[in-house]
Amino acid sequence: MGILSWIIFGLVAGAVAKLLMPGRDPGGFIWTIIIGIVGAFIGGFIASLLGFAEIEQGFNLRSFIFAVAGSIVLLLIYRMVKGKSA
Repeated sequence: MGILSWIIFGLVAGAVAKLLMPGRDPGGFIWTIIIGIVGAFIGGFIASLLGFAEIEQGFNLRSFIFAVAGSIVLLLIYRMVKGKSA
């Protein structure tokens, strides 16, 4: 997969995570992409810890679910850190 497809995948995963966890989060389009991409890495790490990681070509529903789950974890951490500093 090219870098552009990973950015689009991260954008969608980050947007879904923000839709599932509504609230006031600073940042717009760029933060959504960053949260989605980093969340996908976190989700992949969680999947590998749970034994679900497989090397597959392309994207599938399982990788999307873990990417969204990782994005939600990242949003929770971000909100906890941001809440303590505010």
